[in-house]
Amino acid sequence: MLTRLLFLLTLTTAAHASEPLVLLTENFPPYNMSRDGKSFAHEADIQGIAADLVREMFRRADIPYSMTLRFPWTRVYQQARDTPNHGVFVLARSPEREKLFKWVGPLGPDDWVLLAPASSRIRLDNLQQAKGLRIGAYKGDAIAENLQQQGLKPVLVLRDQDNAKKLSNGEIDLWATGDPAGRYLARQIGMTDFRTVLRFNGTELYLALNPSVPEEVVKRLQDALEQMRQDGFLDATYARYL
Repeated sequence: MLTRLLFLLTLTTAAHASEPLVLLTENFPPYNMSRDGKSFAHEADIQGIAADLVREMFRRADIPYSMTLRFPWTRVYQQARDTPNHGVFVLARSPEREKLFKWVGPLGPDDWVLLAPASSRIRLDNLQQAKGLRIGAYKGDAIAENLQQQGLKPVLVLRDQDNAKKLSNGEIDLWATGDPAGRYLARQIGMTDFRTVLRFNGTELYLALNPSVPEEVVKRLQDALEQMRQDGFLDATYARYL
């Protein structure tokens, strides 16, 4: 009886391990974005630096997966955090999130900046000097969370590209965003007359996997990424988008 139970457990574990990992992402150019700019995309209709890197990682590691882009980010993040066999990219790795996921990366940098229109007279030496100013940020993003922890009260939106428009229209004084993401989004709406007022933090972006994902899978993906870094695949991918 015990032997039969062990056999069934082995079959169940093997079947679970072979299930495709469900990868979720969002519109976060130039790292991940839908081909048509809409808020839902699947598989080949998702493009961007990170999307291309993740695809190649899974191909080299020979691990099955599905890839879906959805909106809003808070829902995508929570689903990956709470649901076995799920993952999300790209996610800033922070001490607060460290134990919530298993990490593969880094896939790229995300410097945190405050942007202002080129004509703005705002000058800042530190983040605390921004108190009282209207700062646009992206709901659920690590940058927005950091600002709130610092005692600031950012004006939150569901899509970071909306902040580019609000900054251009004078609805906010500063835009808290990532670099290169912010520069890319601003160019998409034709906004080029802005400047960096403050560079206040920096982080690295990762593929974050639910803790249920086996360590062997995490290692195979990490090994594939390191191989891609060494053979020039990462540099070539960045060059296509930036």
